[in-house]
Amino acid sequence: MKARNLICALMLTAAPAAAQDFMRSIEMPAHRALMAQRGDAELTPFETDGCSGGLSASWRFVADTFPKFRALYEAHPPWEGCCVTHDRAYHNAGGAVQAEGSFDARLSADDRLLTCVKQHGEDHAEEYADRYDMAPDQIRAAHSITAQAMYAAVRLGGGPCSGLPWRWGFGYPGCSVFQPLPPVRE
Repeated sequence: MKARNLICALMLTAAPAAAQDFMRSIEMPAHRALMAQRGDAELTPFETDGCSGGLSASWRFVADTFPKFRALYEAHPPWEGCCVTHDRAYHNAGGAVQAEGSFDARLSADDRLLTCVKQHGEDHAEEYADRYDMAPDQIRAAHSITAQAMYAAVRLGGGPCSGLPWRWGFGYPGCSVFQPLPPVRE
């Protein structure tokens, strides 16, 4: 029984590293494809939608529709600056020139987004607690939950060569992990 518990504990401890290695192996073909097409491609001018996936757009819609919401919560998500910084890294694939570096740069950008949103909650906990009639710990918890959800979303939906407008390397032309089909001979 003790041996089984020890093995289970070791497996749980190793799980994050194993999961990261698994994700790296799944994602690397797309990073290789991005780096291959990036070579001669011209980077488009930087544009941002704030927080992707409709978060900023939905927030603005609600703020424009409901003036009391806007007065209390403002016109943009309070952590939108974190998203814009994140978009800058995504735009040029973190400046990477090799696939491994691209993967690492994306992971780092996503980690910084997570940290930034949490830190925003920490930095503004007292101010928002007064404004929203909440406890500072509730503000921190809300930011932490939001940060975790955003992190999961960008890890899942932000990979290179996905065709999505918020993909890693979106400042470069789209890419594909599939090789073009050879010409048909008759």
